[in-house]
Amino acid sequence: MEKDDSINVLGEPLVICGTDPVTGFFRDGYCNTCAADQGSHTVCAVMTAEFLAFSKYLGNDLSTPRPEYGFVGLNPGDTWCLCASRFLQAHAEGCAPQVSLEATHKRALEIVPLDVLQVHSLPE
Repeated sequence: MEKDDSINVLGEPLVICGTDPVTGFFRDGYCNTCAADQGSHTVCAVMTAEFLAFSKYLGNDLSTPRPEYGFVGLNPGDTWCLCASRFLQAHAEGCAPQVSLEATHKRALEIVPLDVLQVHSLPE
């Protein structure tokens, strides 16, 4: 799998999203992506209890540890590369978490408009 260019939604080099726990499609801490990333794990978001409950309700439990996959489970405050479509769905439901624009891959823009990401961006 060859990574797409590591460019964020601002047209700058992608910065790291999170390493505790390690996130990203490639598990390198970045929201890098490639053609094989069918979920477009490209939006760097700060988890909230509300979003984690929403995701669990929809069948994607991000909070429960899954040791068999090396997954410790997420807690509020953890950063994670979300699927762009799940983020957009959370936005429509009013429970989207804040995002780091600098760590969100430009391919997220194929699914989520920049103005929607900006509404949820972390304060500078």
